[in-house]
Amino acid sequence: MDILSNLAFGFGVAFSLQNLAYCFIGVLLGTLIGVLPGIGPLVAIGMLFPLTFTLPPVAALIMLAGIYYGAQYGGSTTSILVNLPGETASAVTCLDGYQMARQGRAGPALAVAALASFFAGCVGTLLIALAGPPLAEWALMFGAAEYFSMMLMALVASAVLASGDIVKGFCMVVVGLLLGLVGTDVNSGMARYTFGVMELYDGIGFTVIVVGLFAVAEVVSNLESKEAREVFTKKIGNLMPTREDIRDSAWPTVRGTAVGSIFGVLPGTGPALSSFVTYMLEKKIAKDPSRFGKGAIEGVAAPEAANNAAAQTNFIPMLTLGIPSSAIMALMMGAMIVQGITPGPQVMTQNPELFWGIIASMWIGNLLLVVLNLPLVGIWVSLLRVPYRWLFPSIVMFCCIGNYSVSNSAVDVYLCALVGVLGYALVKLECEPAPLILGYVLGPLMEEYLRRAMLLSRGDPTVFFTRPLSLAFVAGTVLVLAVMVAPAVRRKREEP
Repeated sequence: MDILSNLAFGFGVAFSLQNLAYCFIGVLLGTLIGVLPGIGPLVAIGMLFPLTFTLPPVAALIMLAGIYYGAQYGGSTTSILVNLPGETASAVTCLDGYQMARQGRAGPALAVAALASFFAGCVGTLLIALAGPPLAEWALMFGAAEYFSMMLMALVASAVLASGDIVKGFCMVVVGLLLGLVGTDVNSGMARYTFGVMELYDGIGFTVIVVGLFAVAEVVSNLESKEAREVFTKKIGNLMPTREDIRDSAWPTVRGTAVGSIFGVLPGTGPALSSFVTYMLEKKIAKDPSRFGKGAIEGVAAPEAANNAAAQTNFIPMLTLGIPSSAIMALMMGAMIVQGITPGPQVMTQNPELFWGIIASMWIGNLLLVVLNLPLVGIWVSLLRVPYRWLFPSIVMFCCIGNYSVSNSAVDVYLCALVGVLGYALVKLECEPAPLILGYVLGPLMEEYLRRAMLLSRGDPTVFFTRPLSLAFVAGTVLVLAVMVAPAVRRKREEP
């Protein structure tokens, strides 16, 4: 009954005219950004992040959440019609969705992708409502030592599970931690890593890091692409899938939702990994695996369900434990901090309208996305014809305006450009930027909890091993490292 009353309260918050409007704006922008190749939710949230500073906290978070899961929906349109993923999580959909479009079945592919996404989004939102309260109550038992150990495990997991080399992942975490420490030390009042620049005494702004690392670097990277786009505009006929399509996609949708819900909670995984795992699972258990890659509708339904379920359950650790499970959740967490809200279990008690309002808005947003994606396919197809080079000046202009508007400082614009160069270099070096942003967000919090734990234990470092919950997180960190490092060591020893 508490869940029902809380959800009723949340719908009352979400159905206010203001929040409903920002939910619609969020999912519309998310769909638009998801449709355009090369511009994912990270770039969108990074670019629009400064615009939310003037909004009330609930409206700001509802809009940013709408952009996030809206982009997961929109990415399928580009994958099916152009064979270019709108964002990383939709890459798998290209394999069978594009082939269906070539066979004249773009309509059913788009419809199944939208319906699978809607189902997965609703289930993921339900899981947030069910798992949120007990997780928040459990987190209230945490002390400084537990929070430090849990954040340490999250950072190690993000580095280990990130795409690419493990060593590069850890290097990104360290760089993020160092960037987060720039500024004035709260305890001693001493300046750290400022190099005498007055504008750095308050630290490097969150907006500067986010916009430079994701928006600017992503724009430059995409301008190098010379890929031709072939849009199947004439072959989009009836959008309604047949009974056979619905029957063939029903269980893959359920399985994709289950896999995505699990991966969404784990640090460092997110929608992209869940969609790849789901696709491989469906191909493995299929009676005729040779159909995959040639227009199998299961190859569209399962990945789309997985990435949208993961997008929803990503919110569980961020809202209840104050731990971002992905780079986008780190941005959401940064938005909460900027709005003066401390992420963690206190959100449910101190800001219930925020917690339950976001959950209720997700159901509304998922319904709006079905309405936006299917009838407006023609508009999205027209947008796909816009050359990317035309979008480049507008994106850069918004990035500069957004950075300058935060503190009216030109230095922030220069720093953003510098971080953009760093982000482009990381792309060339094949370094995943997600661990960097997680390290940047969690670094100051980890330092605070480390100092607090050492102060309460009077300098005894064994406090992290004598408290059961803290010891469990430390053991989990060691286990994650062992699972990933042991196979590499074993292969090295077997080499002649």
